[in-house]
Amino acid sequence: MARIVLWLYSALMWAAQPLLLRKLRRRALAEPGYAQHVDERFGRYGRPLDSLVPHSTQHAQGPLVWVHAVSLGETRAAAILLGVLREQIPGMRLLLTHGTATGRAEGEKLLHPGDLQVWQPWDTPGAVARFLQRFRPSVGILMETEIWPNLVQACQQRGIPLVLANARLNAASLHKARRLAWLARPAYSALAAAWAQTEADAQRLRALGAPVQAVLGNLKFDVEPHAAQLAQGRAWRAQQQRPVVMLASSREGEEALWLQVIGKNRPPRRTQQAQTAIKTVANGAASAALPVQWLVVPRHPQRFAQVLQLLRDAGLRVSRRSTWAQPPQDVDVWLGDTLGEMPLYYGLADVALMGGSFAPLGGQNLIEAAACGCPVLLGPHTFNFADAAERACTQGAAQRVQDMDQAVQAAHAWVANAQALAQARSAALAFAQAHRGAAQATARAVCGLLPESLP
Repeated sequence: MARIVLWLYSALMWAAQPLLLRKLRRRALAEPGYAQHVDERFGRYGRPLDSLVPHSTQHAQGPLVWVHAVSLGETRAAAILLGVLREQIPGMRLLLTHGTATGRAEGEKLLHPGDLQVWQPWDTPGAVARFLQRFRPSVGILMETEIWPNLVQACQQRGIPLVLANARLNAASLHKARRLAWLARPAYSALAAAWAQTEADAQRLRALGAPVQAVLGNLKFDVEPHAAQLAQGRAWRAQQQRPVVMLASSREGEEALWLQVIGKNRPPRRTQQAQTAIKTVANGAASAALPVQWLVVPRHPQRFAQVLQLLRDAGLRVSRRSTWAQPPQDVDVWLGDTLGEMPLYYGLADVALMGGSFAPLGGQNLIEAAACGCPVLLGPHTFNFADAAERACTQGAAQRVQDMDQAVQAAHAWVANAQALAQARSAALAFAQAHRGAAQATARAVCGLLPESLP
């Protein structure tokens, strides 16, 4: 029965290849990276790549460790783990795979001489077989959630240990997987190991047959914010005349919610009263709102231009981070339209409203904000970081609110109370420091799976 199910799934994936190509072409209009190296998606690699990894010398300098980080968040988590793996595995070479253009662009920064980076193979038997035959990794590490039936089964058949690291599975995903248990359960059970972030994740993973060996915590707690960026952000914050409140890693629809709350969902009247309203939060009946400097940082770079236009259409004066050497004082909103500068943004902000939590998207990474000493306001949707969100609120590093309206009110209350804000900053740093150690533990577990003949 299992073979029949996998065969039917494989046939469906094979038939869906034209749809994949169409999707890549469509996404490439906004993100050109999707149009690059498309053949890699099907396990086909060019001559320059062939010359880098000759079969006869594949492990001559050390094991080839394959890490799959589908998108930006997983790639940043992988970066934390890779730093420790390189220390613990002499001569290690990296094979890094991704599914999104933002993940691949971020992953390119992690490469050392001799490392390789390609797209994740589409989950057909042929593409997977060509991928594994070409690279023959010593071990494979899937970051967080990525499970592909053919890929997992092929690794098991070839004796390649494939693990799920920093593993998480929320209740909604478990429910969906159970509806496809005939496909999901064999895939999860064929893993060599799974190392969960929390005990709740471990229980849900075990319910699908995953061989959970340990609960090692969340790798993202081991992040070390870029010191120079963080220092620069804090220095700029100290120069500001108004408190800075950040809408961090905002997702589609959340900027519109925010605009509605601050009263900028319609063009302003050309009066002095309207010009004053641009600088003051118009929050329902809140009559004594404290003026703040807003900083909006969209999660995805392909939305930068769209968000810029949205803010301008609302009558706001906007300044893009990419155009200034230091923050201007005479605008309503700073738009964070650069990649790789989140420590600078969190250093610049007094308080952050966490994107992805005001729309039903599960929330973005609040741990990075805490590591930078930036308190966080969380909306109702934090299932991607459920345990971390609960702990952060309990320890005073974050506050939970019901909606964007409450978030704006709470942000103003926080920045108006210097003592409470200082306590929240200290709590955020303490929270981030208290849960470190997952990277070392995960790296040791990976080393334990390497063949004994390898370093």
